Amino acid sequence: MGEEKRWHAHYPKEIPASIAYDEKPLHAFLMEGAKRYKEKKALHFMGKELSFEEVCVQAKKMACYMQALGLKKGDRVAVMLPNSPQSVISYYGALMAGATVVQTNPLYKERELEYQLNDSGATFIVCLDILLPTVTNVRESTAVRHTIVTGIKDYLPFPKNLIYPFIQKKQYKMVVKPEQTDDTHIWSRIMANTSDNYTEIDVNPKEDLALLQYTGGTTGFPKGVMLTHYNLVANVQMSQAWLYKAERGKEVVLGVLPFFHVYGMTTVMNMSIMFGAKMVLLPKFDAEEVLKTIQKQKATLFPGAPTIYVGLLNHPNLKKYDLASIEACISGSAPLPVEVQEQFEKVTNGRLVEGYGLTESSPVTHANFVWEKRVNGSIGVPWPDTDAKILSPDSLEEADIGEVGELAVKGPQVMKGYWNKPDETESVLKDGWLLTGDLGYMDEQGYFYIVDRKKDMIIAGGYNIYPREVEEVLYEHEGVQEAVVAGIPDAYRGETVKAYIVLKSGYQPDEKELNKYCRKHLAAYKVPRIYEFRDELPKTAVGKILRRKLVEEEKEKNTDNSKTV
Repeated sequence: MGEEKRWHAHYPKEIPASIAYDEKPLHAFLMEGAKRYKEKKALHFMGKELSFEEVCVQAKKMACYMQALGLKKGDRVAVMLPNSPQSVISYYGALMAGATVVQTNPLYKERELEYQLNDSGATFIVCLDILLPTVTNVRESTAVRHTIVTGIKDYLPFPKNLIYPFIQKKQYKMVVKPEQTDDTHIWSRIMANTSDNYTEIDVNPKEDLALLQYTGGTTGFPKGVMLTHYNLVANVQMSQAWLYKAERGKEVVLGVLPFFHVYGMTTVMNMSIMFGAKMVLLPKFDAEEVLKTIQKQKATLFPGAPTIYVGLLNHPNLKKYDLASIEACISGSAPLPVEVQEQFEKVTNGRLVEGYGLTESSPVTHANFVWEKRVNGSIGVPWPDTDAKILSPDSLEEADIGEVGELAVKGPQVMKGYWNKPDETESVLKDGWLLTGDLGYMDEQGYFYIVDRKKDMIIAGGYNIYPREVEEVLYEHEGVQEAVVAGIPDAYRGETVKAYIVLKSGYQPDEKELNKYCRKHLAAYKVPRIYEFRDELPKTAVGKILRRKLVEEEKEKNTDNSKTV
């Protein structure tokens, strides 16, 4: 960044303070990989493997098919898939066609999906067959013109592809058999009958959007973070610089972090494609399956979240598996407990370090060094070309060393802004600096620490949950008079969702009924785990519910409980 920062003194000689980033479209790296690595395996999925060349050809087919249906540069394509070959192929295919990808959580309920599709203006959606009824129910009220449908079995080897429909029927109590129509398109037919001769689109990497990644804000309503091709390319190349001991074309990356989350998308999918690594894809986290996969596939890089590492360490069969292939892991999404770090390193003999980021920065801005000095409890130091400072709460000038204030970051990975929300953009982007909303401080060495969040966002198991979104659902229940949602400490998930409820006269507390109601309208990870019924909620003089007071009460309870143990 042209100016030596105090944290640069800790950089090993192998990590540059500044990088000459490639000014290319993100999908260019898949096309280069198809030539450079050709027959090398790019994906492993439940026994099925695809080479870099095969992934590239199928992405080109997807681009060609979308263009034939009228897709134009800048159109938005929603990808509603778990980690699978289709999620990688449709992502890069949409980019090749000139589209902007809208990563969509497959756990979304209808109201959540409808909001995101309408806000983004997506005209295409790629989804699993079991999600087609959900998509169909909201399509008419959105701009979506075409649905592309695939199934897990499409990329299963024989005989798993024949057995899977029976497993699906048992697990989901349904088997969806979509039919090809003018607006519903079958993935397997596209791959079998479409040319890979798509029309190349001229892309300006620094201006054109590759991604609309939805997050939330203090209002609780999700916002589309506009990330350019250059934003994403820069963050991946920073990742590669940080993991300088990793060997191009030789690594095996475990893909258990969901690609519909920007963290998994960058540190697993995009990095693997750019680095010539083999991605081992798991559609969901299952501790036993992860342990088996690490041993069998000899995974070397394992980006994850604390709950993932905790789940593995506490698995009863942990000692049965050989995890010695693991070389490096960067943990994100939530604070990494020191005991988890130390235990995991003993089990694997690899290195596990904590990092920090947010959707608005593609996402990573800080991390501890993998092979050099690290400071437990800190988020480490800023990545190459990334500047950071703590803003004093009194003056908004840079705070003194050790003073707590809001963390601000600046770098080539910082978003262009929020989609169609200029006021919100202006409130967080100041002269190129992104105000993170997180409170922290910097020590004498240039290491950063996060101490609290300005926002009321809840992070449970690595998922971002916005209280107002849950509250909106609770308020729609006929028996709820007042509701407020807060995150309370949870040893496993980091935080868990607790709802405080005041019922209308005549209604009796019924936690099971409320839970069933919420599960109908919210993704499972957003549903409150605890309900507390009260006669009244604490409020300010003007009637605003004091969520923070409830959180403080929970902390006091935990403190009192720990004293009595």
